[in-house]
Amino acid sequence: MREIVLDTETTGLNPHDTPRHRIVEIGAVELWNQVPTGKTYHQYINPERDMPNEAFEVHGIGNEFLADKPVFAQIAQAFLDFVGDAKMVIHNAEFDMRFLNAELEWASHRTLPNDQALDTLKIARRRFPGSPASLDALCRRFGIDNSAREKHGALLDSEILAEVYLELTGGKQPDFALAQVQTHQSQGTQDASWRPSPRPAPLSPRLTDKEKAAHAAFVEKLGDDAIWSRFG
Repeated sequence: MREIVLDTETTGLNPHDTPRHRIVEIGAVELWNQVPTGKTYHQYINPERDMPNEAFEVHGIGNEFLADKPVFAQIAQAFLDFVGDAKMVIHNAEFDMRFLNAELEWASHRTLPNDQALDTLKIARRRFPGSPASLDALCRRFGIDNSAREKHGALLDSEILAEVYLELTGGKQPDFALAQVQTHQSQGTQDASWRPSPRPAPLSPRLTDKEKAAHAAFVEKLGDDAIWSRFG
């Protein structure tokens, strides 16, 4: 199963404000059967507007740095090609999906269905009700090193989120041979090399006659009401 752990950085909180807030960075990490493949997507984007100081304080991405970067319409298809139909793992998915789909719509590209996103914030709140569920809080809970996260950054945050997601779902130990078995079955192959074969001869009893007699005497002492007396 292919999954894309994804994060964005933006100029603000709502793409439909006036003036529009825009995406300035996308970072994504590919997982295959919940194991990182090493394949990533990373893109800075010119938002075609000034960067508000409040947003700059969060991610440190400024106007001068973004001036020569492509606009979203120029990278939209490459982004869609990378994501494909994979499940997108996003912390607070509603926020990122709202921005991504606004940008895709403005660029006259297909939008992404909301059910293609898996929200790790909701997973964390279900698992740890009443506890902080920010990315930093989850890193502290799981002992994940986030010391490099002085400011928000889409690629770094997606890499950290991938570790958090694996901890949340127990994905650090993939199903190994079971995945191979399912592949054989789904493809209709008859390779039975993985199947355990029966023992050529049954194992001999391990109980001695003396131990059997001692057990029978113990059960007899329990009387007729003992559950063992119902089976023979």
